[in-house]
Amino acid sequence: MVCARRWCAGWADPALTYGAADGALELVVLDTTHPAAVARVTEELPPEETMYVIASKSGTTLETNSHMEHFWARTPDGSHFVAITDPGTPLEKLARERSFRRVFLNPPDIGGRYSALSLFGLVPAALLGAPLFELLDAAQEMACACDPAVPVEENPGAWLGAAIGEAARAGRDKLTIVLPEAIASFGDWVEQLIAESTGKEGRGILPVVGEDIGVPEAYRDDRFFVSYGEQPSVGDQPVVVLPDRGAAHLGAEFFRWEFATALAGWVLGINPFDQPNVASAKQATAEILEAGTTEAPGLDDVEALLAQVKPGDYIALQAFVDPTEEARDDLQRARLALRDRFGVATTLGFGPRYLHSTGQLHKGGPNSGVFIQLVDEERKNDIPIPGKPFSFGALIDAQALGDLRSLRAAGRRVARTTLSQLRRVIG
Repeated sequence: MVCARRWCAGWADPALTYGAADGALELVVLDTTHPAAVARVTEELPPEETMYVIASKSGTTLETNSHMEHFWARTPDGSHFVAITDPGTPLEKLARERSFRRVFLNPPDIGGRYSALSLFGLVPAALLGAPLFELLDAAQEMACACDPAVPVEENPGAWLGAAIGEAARAGRDKLTIVLPEAIASFGDWVEQLIAESTGKEGRGILPVVGEDIGVPEAYRDDRFFVSYGEQPSVGDQPVVVLPDRGAAHLGAEFFRWEFATALAGWVLGINPFDQPNVASAKQATAEILEAGTTEAPGLDDVEALLAQVKPGDYIALQAFVDPTEEARDDLQRARLALRDRFGVATTLGFGPRYLHSTGQLHKGGPNSGVFIQLVDEERKNDIPIPGKPFSFGALIDAQALGDLRSLRAAGRRVARTTLSQLRRVIG
């Protein structure tokens, strides 16, 4: 969910890409169920100054609904809540019963990952003070440029999608995106778009975002780079350089990538608009919670897992920990060390957020992932979820265990460990 002031919303909202204008509301995205993070946001946001934006296409998203009930118990005043959902969902019904300040109904035929230019992206963007008319004008301009009547070589979405798709068919399926710091969060949205759209039927394109550029020797012949603004120093790797026109033109880039992703899916021979494997981890989580126990298995031998890494693989860090800046920095250092040691692409995702993003690719894409699930060393405090027989701590534990089971059921290479143990292995 998203919180604004102070507003609070979720999940990984493309609106953050726009950045805040002067005098705009502060926007906080709560996209984790870790109790420490929930407690921190709760303590930092004064209820009397906070608007809670509850965003869920289905209206049944477990994480979002848990956040909503937590903050509703603290501030049972509909004037402090806004909902964004599809028509006829349980969230719409509940929002009207509770007299939410506003209920935004999105067109139901827009898939979640393709909804950046719909109400799911535009409402939080408006709260940030983003120039909506400029963004939408830029998107419309790009849509015209991507018209099917425009030849591929002149069509900015078609040639990008064709290039990405053909590169993947040739074995360069690690799409590495290099972004200026000002629009770094744009990569999080592209990551979900590419991974969830293409990772199925044993095929797929791995989006690699946030991986600092290394020495040319760190890259093998499975990479394909797309960079905004500058040519990265990656030796003779194939690179597409796109113009960096700033946040005001991001509407165009949202459309370009949606178009390109759909076309890349066509090149790969898959349907870019479904997500057949997303439900497996959700179902496993539900079964664990229904059983009433989240007792996890012991930690695994990460060194033995890493011994299985081979050329063409990638290493995915799946962190079910409190996503603090310190944790992010530690995990970023770990992923770069793994990249340089093994010469493979790396990704970093915080759970349960990544389950709604790269999780589809992990289970449905090619069996080239080596997954390291990171869990808490210990947990000092927990938070109950109003109306549920489980807490936020039990929820995130169930989500981690559910994904672990789903990965193993799909025949994936996976190990469960802690950050301190991973540090010892990396050295």
